[in-house]
Formats: sequence, C-alpha cells, structure tokens
Amino acid sequence: MPFGRELQLEREKRGVSLETVADETKVSTRFLHALEVDDFASLPGGVFQRGIVRSYCRFLGLDEHEWLSRFASTAQSTAGEMDWTAFAENVKRTRIPTRSSMRPKWWGVALMLLGLLALTWAAWRFVVKPRTSGAESMAATPNFHRGE
Repeated sequence: MPFGRELQLEREKRGVSLETVADETKVSTRFLHALEVDDFASLPGGVFQRGIVRSYCRFLGLDEHEWLSRFASTAQSTAGEMDWTAFAENVKRTRIPTRSSMRPKWWGVALMLLGLLALTWAAWRFVVKPRTSGAESMAATPNFHRGE
C-alpha cells in the first residue's frame, strides 16, 4: 500500500479530518493532502517534508521514527527532486575562492592619513606660521606710538 494512502487510513481510523490535522499542526491542508496522495513534488523541499511528516505523525500518535524512515524510502524512490544536501556540497566544492585581501582597506587608511598630514601641514604653513611670524616681527620692531 502506498505511504500516503496508509497515512490517510490511519487518520480516518482515528476519526480525524484533514482540516483538524491542519489546524493542530499548523501545516497547510494542501501539503497534507499532497502527502496523503504521495504527491511529494508538491511538498516544500528538504527538511520541511520531514517536518510535515513528523508533525502529522505526532498529532495522530504514530511512531515518528518508523514513519519517517518509510517516508524517506518512499520519497527517494519516487522523487524527481534533487538532493539539496548533495547540491550544496557540490556548490561549495566548485565555488571559486575569493581572495579576501585587507590590502585595499589599508591603502585607503594610508591615503586618509596622508591627506590628514597634508591638511595639518597646510593649516600650519598658511594659518599658524604667519601669525607667529607677525608676532615675532612686531616684537623686534620698536614701538614708536607710545612715545618711546
């Protein structure tokens, strides 16, 4: 007997409607119906499928581990969906490594420091130095206005 049909018979044996299961498990009736008719392609992928089966079995009081292993073997034999774990590992293996270099960041810091140094020199050269030069020249020249 197909997995989904057997699951449906267990639910009906307990006198529980599909809507009640959906309300209690918070799983859409669309997904529960797809599970009962073995339409695994209509279910969300990966761990979500196992979560739906686990919730369904828990609610009905069925042995989760037994039903999950049966689901896994049934879903694998009928699955047209690719194995997402294998896909992720393949992507990880074939990904071109990017070089995360700190060099560009340090060049930016060095340029900012150089700019700050140039700004400091310009402020000293054109603002501070003329004031101190003017004060020194005033002190060196005699003051004729006071009558000395």
